[in-house]
Amino acid sequence: MCCDPSTAIQVDAVSKYFEIYAKPSHRLWQMLFRGRRRFYRPYWALRDVSFTVRRGECVGILGRNGAGKSTLLQIICGTLAPSSGSVRTCGRVAALLELGSGFNPEFTGRENVWLNAAILGLTPEEIEARYEDIVAFADIGEFIDQPVKSYSSGMVVRLAFSVIAHVDADVLVIDEALAVGDAFFTQKCMRFLRRFMADHTLIFVSHDIAAVKSLCNRAILLEGGCVVMDDSPKAVCDEYLKNIYEAAQGESHAPTALAADAASPLPDWREEDFRDMRADLLACPPLRNDIRVFRFDADGAFFGKGEVAIEQVALLDAAGRPLNWITGGEMVCLRVWCRALADINSPIVGFQFKDRTGQVLFGDNTWLSYADAPLFVEAGRFFTADFTFRMPIIERGEYTIGVAVAEGSQENHIQHQWRHDALVLQSVSTSVPTGLVGIPMKDISLRIIHP
Repeated sequence: MCCDPSTAIQVDAVSKYFEIYAKPSHRLWQMLFRGRRRFYRPYWALRDVSFTVRRGECVGILGRNGAGKSTLLQIICGTLAPSSGSVRTCGRVAALLELGSGFNPEFTGRENVWLNAAILGLTPEEIEARYEDIVAFADIGEFIDQPVKSYSSGMVVRLAFSVIAHVDADVLVIDEALAVGDAFFTQKCMRFLRRFMADHTLIFVSHDIAAVKSLCNRAILLEGGCVVMDDSPKAVCDEYLKNIYEAAQGESHAPTALAADAASPLPDWREEDFRDMRADLLACPPLRNDIRVFRFDADGAFFGKGEVAIEQVALLDAAGRPLNWITGGEMVCLRVWCRALADINSPIVGFQFKDRTGQVLFGDNTWLSYADAPLFVEAGRFFTADFTFRMPIIERGEYTIGVAVAEGSQENHIQHQWRHDALVLQSVSTSVPTGLVGIPMKDISLRIIHP
């Protein structure tokens, strides 16, 4: 148990290794030699992991397969003992770990509800009082009286999540299990988790970056069993995405400098070249959506193989002039200037429009438009990608546009450069009535239809 009432989980220098034997007989030899010789190879799943989770926090844990996420969660939940270090938890911990864990496949759903709820600490009276709510939340119909071994993976998740949602847990641990549920039930679970987070603690493990950014207020990145980053969900998710690509295609490389005599087609804008689109909209009502656009930062963070460089990014008006202020609802063109440092076959340029937490609101890329006729760009040549769209009406706050250039196809490509925050935008006033963004309406009408 934790001594500090504000702490939900305290992980201190936790390490865990597993004994890997080359032959089954080596297990017997290890027992007979009583440790005087070692017949196994230790595999370290966790090494000196330490962090604290405060009450009311929602912490996302990210990492590639084999990083130690599931091992860490099992130690937190008490189903696995650490090789060294300690974990202290405050209050009742409920977990949805491996699919169907805690269920007896020979028992019916009804019997497993009673068994699982009792394991999680409910008394028979409490289970009886909540049983109908559990069954209603799971919504698996007559299958509740069928053996769990006859359930689909989605039905198992429904029943397991329904049980842990009704045990009054202080700490909830979710490990990727929601990925197999249908969309309707996943949304129901997300609504429950948001209510739960209001005054409880949540540990959420998922490869779904958007879900981590949306749910969590903090994230931890595991690599090789070690904590390599503990920061905001946006920062950790960006680093995680970088690690995924670098694991597949090698380390990132900075683009080489242009030769001194190379002619550059990049625009050389002065401050007076940037136009304020609001100048054309002085007659608009006071609730118009004014958005400030900051200039492209060529020195901003990026990753990728580096055989294509993103040299400039800007939002342009219909005349091709760069904008430093725009108005929600107006047509704009996002132009991305790129330079090939090697011969590139089938370049793909894309963008993501993200809110301040890094959640993607919308985006697109050039793949579909050129799938049947891919371009070939010789080394040293510049090329541009244009995305023309009507700027949505956005809530007040900061937003970013991330851009990337890759080579290949939508399913199989090499990421040459990815810039998370190529452009920064700041919405200073808005007329969004509801939702994350407002779509400019061509017409809104209300009329009575007479018989």
